[in-house]
Formats: sequence, structure tokens, C-alpha cells
Amino acid sequence: MINVTKSSLPPFEEYIDEIRSIWETKWLTNMGEKHDKLEKELEAYLEVPIISLFNNGHVALEMAIEVLNLTGEVITTPFTFASTTHAITRKGLTPVFCDISDDDYTIDVDRIESLITDKTSAIMPVHVYGNVCNVKEIDRISKKYNLKVIYDAAHAFGVTVNGQGIGNFGDISMFSFHATKVFNSIEGGALTFANENYKAQLYQIKNFGIVSPESVVFAGGNGKMNEFSAAMGICNIRRINENIASRKWVVELYRERLSGVKGLTLLQSQKGVSSNYSYFPVVFNEKELGKTRDQIHAALAKENIIARKYFYPLTNTFECYNGRFNSNETPVAKYIAERVLTLPLYPELTQQDVDRICSIILGE
Repeated sequence: MINVTKSSLPPFEEYIDEIRSIWETKWLTNMGEKHDKLEKELEAYLEVPIISLFNNGHVALEMAIEVLNLTGEVITTPFTFASTTHAITRKGLTPVFCDISDDDYTIDVDRIESLITDKTSAIMPVHVYGNVCNVKEIDRISKKYNLKVIYDAAHAFGVTVNGQGIGNFGDISMFSFHATKVFNSIEGGALTFANENYKAQLYQIKNFGIVSPESVVFAGGNGKMNEFSAAMGICNIRRINENIASRKWVVELYRERLSGVKGLTLLQSQKGVSSNYSYFPVVFNEKELGKTRDQIHAALAKENIIARKYFYPLTNTFECYNGRFNSNETPVAKYIAERVLTLPLYPELTQQDVDRICSIILGE
């Protein structure tokens, strides 16, 4: 079977060496030495001023909303994983869905201002597939209307814009270190930001509101990263550049076979952006290709090749939100979601694997 992705793991002996000291200290969680070491290494790699680690990206996103004291409405996009929308609604806020751009699938900045009301407190754009939002225009809009900005950067680990780390934009950026991501800590996540006050506040929010052994100042949650996850992150950061380079090689193989094929739309590189090659999405036009996305998906699955309809369905069509939103108000996102397929992509994928996948898609 060729799966859509494979988790990156260090050599077994390397991980064992990294966790050996945990047996000596018996310190398993609550911001131990592995946690602190990973924070420092990620700050350096991502080139961000401050980072705070969490047990997963979703908890990090909810706690970002909390530390910014957001209220009312948050402008975001439905072309994203469930976590983005759920974080907003679980914190008692209302998502206002903006359509996406048809060239990079990120939030359409030309539509944001028309959605701003007196209830809007923030914008939550999503970097998609390693492509990034128009951070310059979003910064202009947020300052004009005094809005906070939280970037969902789950797909953008290690990405830079004109040489600047992606975690430096907006008020806060959220990264996911889930097992399927370019960089993983088994499960994990992080928030990056420049405001020093957020560091102490987030520490309390993710640690039950505890400020001392005998003082709990508010009802915080539990978002702490454990030492075993931090150790996996320490191992994986050592070879992240090698991982990204291998993914780039696979992406280039796909582009050689699929570029210029009528009925296939490939995501284009962005000027000034260094991608992490986290996903390889293809949009299928059934009228030109003669086959639908779902038919291609089924043909691949028949050969034990697992591609993913990602993102599908749109979050504004989820059953849990029935009657609240209208996906016809985000027509570009709807069009892409109904036609997109992310193909298998991971460092161990061979040229033979890519050729096999492409041959099935092209009916060869």
C-alpha cells in the first residue's frame, strides 16, 4: 500500500538515547528539560522571537483565542481542517466565512473588508499546502480596523516569506506537530508571537491557571507537551532540512509527469516563498479530463494507493453546523473542495511509486 503520507521517525536508537535521561530524572511532563530544549531549538529554526509549546495544535489554537480575549465574530475560511472552525465555535465565537483565492487557495484578501462588522474581533487566515496567505494585505486590513490576527500555520512549518519565518506574521501563529506533518513530535503544537506578555499568560492558561503551588487565579486548561513528545521533536528537528529536500524531489517528479495535462490544475509556487512541500494537491476538471475527482480517487484506491480529498467537505457544510452557514457564499472554496485530491507525499516515496500513481491518473 502507498499511503497518502508516512510519519517521519528518527533512527530507533537515536530516540532511545534521547529519552534515556527521562528514566534518570523521572520528569515526564510539566515543562521539563526536553520541553525547554525543544522550545529553544524551534525558536532558532523558525526564526521567531518567542514560542510556546502545547500538547497539540488544536489546543494551542483555542488558547491563542483565549489569550487574545477575542469576542463576537472571527473572519476565516472554510477551506481548512475541522480544527480551525471548531476552535472558534468552541470558544463561543462566530466564524464568518470568507472565500478563497483560486490561485493559491488561501483567504481572498479582496473580500475580507466586506465581511467586517462591529462584532468582528479578529481574522484567522489559513496557510494552505505550504502556500502562504497575503500577509502584507492582511496586516494592512487588521491595522486599519484594529483587528487581531491568528494564523493557522499548521501546513507551513519552516516556510519563509522573503527570507522571514512564517511565524513572525500576525499577532500569533499556530503550528501543528501532528504525526502526519512535515515536522512532528508525535502529537504537539506551538504558538509563535512577539508580545512577551503572552508567554506568561499562555503558561497559566495551559497549566490550569496555576501561578504557584497554592494559588490558582483562573480556570485554565491542560495544554502541556510531555517529555516524550518533546524528545521526538528534538530528534526530528535534526533532519528537517533533509526531510523537506526529499519532499521537494518527490514534488518535482509529480510536476514532470502532470504539468500541462489538460484537466489538471497544479498549485503554483509563490514568488518569494520557500515552501516546505507539505502536500501535493491536484484539482481535477471532469469536463476536460473526462473523469471526476472521485473516479480518480477510486481508481487509485483499487491499486492500494490512498490519496486524500483534502479539504473536503468544507467546514461550513459539516453536519454539526447544519442551517448556520451557506457554502454557496464561498463558491471558489466549494469548487476546489469538490475537485481536489492530495496525492501521496513523503520522503521515502520512490520514482517508481510516483510513476505508478501518475500512470493511473492519466489512464496509461
